[in-house]
Order: sequence, then C-alpha cells, then structure tokens
Amino acid sequence: MTRAVTLAEIADGAILTVDSTNSRIGIGSTQPTEKLDVVGVVSATSFSGSGANLTGITAGATLSAGSGDQRVVVTSLTSGTMTSAATDAELTYNSGTNTLSATTFSGALTGNASGSSGSCTGNSATATVATNAQGLTGTPDISVRNITGVAATFTGVLTYEDVTNIDSIGVVTARAGVQVGSGQSFGANGPTAIYYGDGSNLTGISAGISTTKYSPTANAVINIGLSTAQHHDLTLTAGITTITCSGGVFGESHSLVLTQPSSGIATVGFSTFFLFPSGATPSMSEGGSKVDLVSFVVKRVGAGGTQLLASAGLNYN
Repeated sequence: MTRAVTLAEIADGAILTVDSTNSRIGIGSTQPTEKLDVVGVVSATSFSGSGANLTGITAGATLSAGSGDQRVVVTSLTSGTMTSAATDAELTYNSGTNTLSATTFSGALTGNASGSSGSCTGNSATATVATNAQGLTGTPDISVRNITGVAATFTGVLTYEDVTNIDSIGVVTARAGVQVGSGQSFGANGPTAIYYGDGSNLTGISAGISTTKYSPTANAVINIGLSTAQHHDLTLTAGITTITCSGGVFGESHSLVLTQPSSGIATVGFSTFFLFPSGATPSMSEGGSKVDLVSFVVKRVGAGGTQLLASAGLNYN
C-alpha cells in the first residue's frame, strides 16, 4: 500500500480521490481524467514545464483578428516575444473601414485625412485640418467651413450652394463664361456695376448707338425701324420718297440723315407720325448730294398712334 492510498483512505472522497488503476489523482474531482485533475483554482509561487496545452490565456504575442473598433496594442519591443503591452482608448483601429483614429495627430501629415477643427481623424472620405494641412496628397473629398489662402486652383467643377456667400475683393475672371440659372440675374450691391469683356451676346440692353442704312428705290415708302437703331442713314434716289416708322419706346431720341442724289432730285415726304414745329413740314433740300438732318423724340406709341416730335436742319455742306 502506497502513502497516497493511505492519504485517500483518511481524506474525504469528495475532496481527494486516488485512482490507483490509472495512476491519477483528483482534487475536487471524483473521476480524475489527468495525472492531476483539479476542479478549482491552482495557486503557486511559480510553474515550470511546457504550457503549450493551456487554454484561455494569451501566450506571448499571439493575437486574434476582430471586427469593428479595436484597441491598438502599444509596446516598446521591436523584436522578440511581446510579454507586456498597453492600449489606449483614444487610439483605435476599425478593421471594417480600415480606419485608424486618434484624438490628435502631430508632426508632418501626408496622405488622405478627415476630421474637425484641431484634430485629424478618419479616412479619405472628407478632410478638414484646421491647423496645418501642408503636404496632403491623394484625391479626397474635402468639406470645409472657410478657405483662406494666397491662391487656389480647381481643375473640376466648382459648385456653390449659396452664391451670396461668395465675396470677391478683386475681379472674378471666367475663361469660358459665367452661366446664371433661370430666373436669376447679375446685380450690383452698390450704386455702380462694372462689366468687362465681350457683351455681344447680351440681350435686353442698348449697347451705345446703333445705326441702320437705307438706299430706297425711286417712288418708295421707307419704314424706319425705331426698335432696331437710334441713328438712321438714307441715301436717296431721284423720285418721291415717303418716310414712316414702326416700333419705338417713349422718350427715345433718334436722328435721320437724308443724302440727296448727285443727279436728279428726290422729293421727301413724311407720314403723319412726324410732328414739326407749328405743324409745318419743312421742304427738304433737293439734288446735288445735299445733306439734311431730321432729329426727333418719341412722344407716344401704341394706342392713339405714334407721335414723333421732330425738327430739321437743312443743306449741310
């Protein structure tokens, strides 16, 4: 009889069990399955031997992958087995979005970044670096509150959500033109608006003084279009020429130059639209390339008939 068997005989079977057949001892176990089968906590000042079969512990630097936000392990070791490490709740890595996040970054910053004022967190979706974003590269989508700089170059489409927030100290130059949406307009936030460049495609404005020229045949009625020009030049042909008009806007001023033929005489008459001083239509110059000038202002158009207040200067030479 061994000493262990003798100990088993005097001990409580629920606490200590000796399996002499299989050479096993159970502490807290009545059916030990190992050489020493302990149900409970084993406490000792030290352990020796192989721990390869132990479970439930992290052996050295063996780590397992995860998903979602995870702590980043920080260690001072550069090689060998990592036996101690620390984590920081403010430094996390999300394996699902491949994102490394921290409350603050310092030093040179290159690559794609996003975040808010005073920090730099996130991925290349957006970028806001309030302190120093020097060296940013890549193709991120950047959302910012204000941009202040010496110069900015945009190669794509620049879209403004609210054009009232565009404040240009100098001249804004658009190389391919400025397009304004339907119902919108350009205006001046002050007494004067100055426009530069080619205005040939603008409509609804009077660009200086426009001129029309007529060379009527003999015995013709000439209709002067007051809506198309302010100065009208007629080179007459021998015979009878009657002058009338169409269009016009109240208050417009017009001038009409009549040049007689070099040979023969052109007799000029006016429609009832033309009202001369004292109701007397002047007798215009005749022949010899003489030049007369009729100036008039549009008094009325539309209902009641057109009225032009006219005066004539004769025989300019």
